[in-house]
Amino acid sequence: MRRRDFIALLGGAAAAWPPMARAAGKIARVGIIDDAPPWQPFRQELRDLGYIEGRNIEFEYRRADGVPERLDEVSRELARLPVDVIATYGTPAAQAAQRATRTVPIVIIGVGDPIGTGLVTNFARPGDNITGNSILSADVVSKRLQVLKDAIPSVSRIALLWNPDNASNIAILQETQKAAPLFHMTLDLLEARTPDNFDSVFAQMSSNRPDALLTTNDPVHQSQMGRVIDFLAKNRIAGMFQLRQNVADGGLMAYAASVPDLFRRGAAYVDKILRGTKPGDLPIEQPLTFELIVNLKTARAIGVDFPQALLARADEVIE
Repeated sequence: MRRRDFIALLGGAAAAWPPMARAAGKIARVGIIDDAPPWQPFRQELRDLGYIEGRNIEFEYRRADGVPERLDEVSRELARLPVDVIATYGTPAAQAAQRATRTVPIVIIGVGDPIGTGLVTNFARPGDNITGNSILSADVVSKRLQVLKDAIPSVSRIALLWNPDNASNIAILQETQKAAPLFHMTLDLLEARTPDNFDSVFAQMSSNRPDALLTTNDPVHQSQMGRVIDFLAKNRIAGMFQLRQNVADGGLMAYAASVPDLFRRGAAYVDKILRGTKPGDLPIEQPLTFELIVNLKTARAIGVDFPQALLARADEVIE
């Protein structure tokens, strides 16, 4: 996979955010919610920046598994310790951290719509105690539908798996509703708030079969993504995913920002804050470019014949 460039807007240091966590002899404490393999590039980037666990940095891990009540609880725990920075991935965890504290710096990673969800007021100067990056650019939904149409020209009926409890999913829904008619596509909505809703989702797709399913990186949905991928394979339905890992696990294709890059950039924010920069003075980053990942084995299994032009522009082809 090629590592794509992101907008680098981490300017020079501003007035110090007290206390400066990298003061001589002080061990920085970074809170992480729902540690998982995607966090490894975050820790590696901090090591590359000179942070050695047990020597000048410690990580406080709390698990919530995407459950809203637990997210609020663990966010409050981290704020009470307190830690020097709370790092979060995705919108629900970011919002929980925001509810827990207005003073502890928060670095958000991979949030869909930072302004629309009320996390920040603008990208250039987010203000308060929050900064970080977004996983979406303004026109990514249209680009994703264009890639889907290029891959499978016959696609006319799509379904969106979404979670009404995830504010970023609401933004994706609204953009998809606007964009689908431009590609002569009709849109079905598949609502899933909890893992228990997925039997209903599969029943809906069985009785009202779409040509393709679009997914998000919602934590509840990602916890069930193995089931989703299996259902699509058995029913020979194309899947357009937002995460590369979903394609590596057997999904058909993804058009998405590089999650490892998002985490590496998140670590750069943490470094800036620990060195004294106010989080509100660090602009929110948006991805400039996205990666196209396709799974040829899955394509053959469900009867999709990718055009050579699309394969030529893919960033990664899994066989």
